[in-house]
Amino acid sequence: MKFRRRAQQQEEHVSLPGMYRVGEPIRDTKAPEGPIEERWDKRRFSAKLVNPVNKRKLTVIVVGTGLAGGSAAATLGELGYKVKSFCYQDSPRRAHSIAAQGGINAAKNYRGDGDSVYRLFYDTVKGGDYRARESNVYRLAQVSVNIIDQAVAQGVPFAREYGGLLDTRSFGGTQVSRTFYARGQTGQQLLLGAYQALERQVAAGNVEVHTRHEMLELIVSGGRARGVVVRDMVTGEIETHLADAVVLASGGYGNVFYLSTNAKGCNTTAIWRAHKKGAHFGNPCYTQIHPTCIPQSGDHQSKLTLMSESLRNDGRVWVPKRKGDGRAPGDIPEDERDYYLERIYPAFGNLVPRDIASRAAKNVCDEGRGVGPGGLGVYLDFADAIRRMGREAVEKKYGNLFEMYERITGENPYEVPMRIYPAVHYTMGGLWVDYDLQSTIPGLFVVGEANFSDHGANRLGASALMQGLADGYFVLPTTIGDYLAGAGTFGPVEEGDVAEARKAVQDKIDKLLSVNGNRTADSYHRELGRIMWDYCGMERTEESLRKALERIPELREEFWNNVKVPGDPEGLNQALERAGRVADFFELAELMCIDALHRTESCGGHFRAESQDADGEALRDDENFAYVAAWEWTPEGPVLHKEELNYEYVKMTQRSYK
Repeated sequence: MKFRRRAQQQEEHVSLPGMYRVGEPIRDTKAPEGPIEERWDKRRFSAKLVNPVNKRKLTVIVVGTGLAGGSAAATLGELGYKVKSFCYQDSPRRAHSIAAQGGINAAKNYRGDGDSVYRLFYDTVKGGDYRARESNVYRLAQVSVNIIDQAVAQGVPFAREYGGLLDTRSFGGTQVSRTFYARGQTGQQLLLGAYQALERQVAAGNVEVHTRHEMLELIVSGGRARGVVVRDMVTGEIETHLADAVVLASGGYGNVFYLSTNAKGCNTTAIWRAHKKGAHFGNPCYTQIHPTCIPQSGDHQSKLTLMSESLRNDGRVWVPKRKGDGRAPGDIPEDERDYYLERIYPAFGNLVPRDIASRAAKNVCDEGRGVGPGGLGVYLDFADAIRRMGREAVEKKYGNLFEMYERITGENPYEVPMRIYPAVHYTMGGLWVDYDLQSTIPGLFVVGEANFSDHGANRLGASALMQGLADGYFVLPTTIGDYLAGAGTFGPVEEGDVAEARKAVQDKIDKLLSVNGNRTADSYHRELGRIMWDYCGMERTEESLRKALERIPELREEFWNNVKVPGDPEGLNQALERAGRVADFFELAELMCIDALHRTESCGGHFRAESQDADGEALRDDENFAYVAAWEWTPEGPVLHKEELNYEYVKMTQRSYK
């Protein structure tokens, strides 16, 4: 009762004019009722169909060409729709999905180790700390089994056992082997499969691909999403493209922290501009801290490098038992090592979920037992695996990852342990969508990491590729048809709405170029990222979040008065691109901190230091916070709409991996 009273008082305390206000509750009206295993079939049958002749008359815009966007565009083209695909890279193959390493989950139970659709559903809900929708997660688990068949048919070279069967391994938060993989290049191979499917539709004339084009505004007409305004990043030309529906597959916003495992180009602009046009933003404070990254090497660094979670299958995580032990790892005997994950969580050991492994690493480093420069690192040691399996077997499973680590650090992980430390990796928040993956703007669908829908407060490893391909190949093509069946009633796109959207883009470009200050956008981004990591990173407190909410508006105001954007709007201008993205990151960062401040519980990747149990684990408050926070943008400040989460098939309990 004491904790619940504190949470209620906190809600009253922060709900002040100028911070946010609470609006009407929001509800997912598309999710079917009845037995959970029948809901997706029920929705597919009830969805209206579009006949093949009418499909040829309908246009769908897809923004993003990663696993979600590439698979969606390819499948919609295959179905007969006219598709326009946009990406800011010079090729769809350069989407950030190509960087995913470890694998993709599917409930195939090839190992016969007790896996099932229901177990994958349960593990995902539990791993997300009971802050995801049951219906969405169960559908994801159902569809997972089809994804592997689709990928194999495309020629994706998954690893195979000696007998020829597809091989699997384990990832954090599970006790079964359900992760299919292609060495440490799973994202690359899956993306190439989707890319081949996409290019087939390009050759068939069903899909147009527009590379080096960045979406800068959503066109809303008659209350519906009807197109996008994009900038040709080579010529600088502002273009308008209209459609009957728009799909955003633009990825996550982890680069708000500046240092993350994301590619430098990853940004929030597409979903943030849609948010400001009326699409609610779900759970922005939920960010994924990945425990297995190469530690930062210095202030000069502009991004971080991921080491696949799959390494925790065979690598053992440890630190010295004694504080400040500066000996080389090989000089520290076994009885003076603390294999802390195996000690604290014996049931799961090194394969606990990412949020738990990350906080545990932070805790031992805070105690002064970290290794490497600054004491911000822990060892990931393969000595036991090499003795058990032999170097050749380890190299076969992880060789490209070991090579990448050695190239970056100059250390050979076959001979000395890797050094790892947590880093920002993935975002569970994103635009709010219903069961059909449609946002609060009719006709605007959001897939993959750009939406909030399937992971709750923490994502289990190997689930990002699963969600992206499930959304693109199987879910969206069904649900968007239900919407497009009524396209004949949409009416024409009003010229005034198009002109207004173009003007908003041009005005922002002109404003950025006219400031002519003396600081680069990158310097502001780095400072913003430090604020977010220090005050809204692995651990948040009321005090730290209030500091962030004081500093971010000050820094944003300075940005708009002192940023230096050289060049002009015509032609290639990467400084202009970065400045526009940083401007959006400023606004998003403030909403993230407001969301984190209002949620006084701890759950998954959102750890409020004021809310922990006696063992230092995250302490949820299901009575007050068992809801999705869907934020509406208004000029007066954000409005919170709550979507209550009701669990019928999984009992909400405090997570335990011990």
